[in-house]
Amino acid sequence: MVDVMMFLLVFFVLISINVISAMGLKTQLPVSSAAKDNKNLKRVVVTIPAEGDYQIDGKNVDSLASLTSGLQDRKASSADGLSVVINGDQAASLQRLVDVMGVLKKLGIDAMTISAKKSNG
Repeated sequence: MVDVMMFLLVFFVLISINVISAMGLKTQLPVSSAAKDNKNLKRVVVTIPAEGDYQIDGKNVDSLASLTSGLQDRKASSADGLSVVINGDQAASLQRLVDVMGVLKKLGIDAMTISAKKSNG
């Protein structure tokens, strides 16, 4: 009886391995001379509170000009570029987010993510 169960277990594991690799579409990615590998990007967290100072990696910056220079320094020290995670308070104004995104665009930082918490509903 144990041998039959072991055989069934091995059988289903081998079948599932083959099925999992067959899922999804097989595609050939296009080629670009400007493509870059995003795996080595340095991650920086920009926090937008509802009120008060912005933060870069937990350190307060008092204005958008200071935020710009702080991100510019981090971009200069990272040879592969930056990936910015925006951690915004839900009560923060949309204008503050737009201001930060404008700074990122001005600095040529393309990799950006907005952090969110999964809802319960």
